[in-house]
Amino acid sequence: MFRHVVLLRFVDESTPEQHEAIVAALRGLPAQIPELRSYQVGRDHGLAPTNFDLAVVADCDDVDGYLVYRDHPAHRQVIDELITPILADRAAVQHEGTP
Repeated sequence: MFRHVVLLRFVDESTPEQHEAIVAALRGLPAQIPELRSYQVGRDHGLAPTNFDLAVVADCDDVDGYLVYRDHPAHRQVIDELITPILADRAAVQHEGTP
């Protein structure tokens, strides 16, 4: 299994409605991208002021599956239209996961 973990921090001026639109769009991706074996999207509970706002954990069978997800037009559309306009910071890692 190959795992992709991304953390997103949004600009202060972004709205809860924008955040919810991102969550909804991301949660719709598994139906469009069969290479995704597991896909979790979660908003931060706000327990620490330095936390990121949103986390995504995507599991694929292998690197090739991840690359399909990364470059898939539906994924790129969410990034380009919803995330990038309000993105303040991003952190990510890809690693071999355990099933």
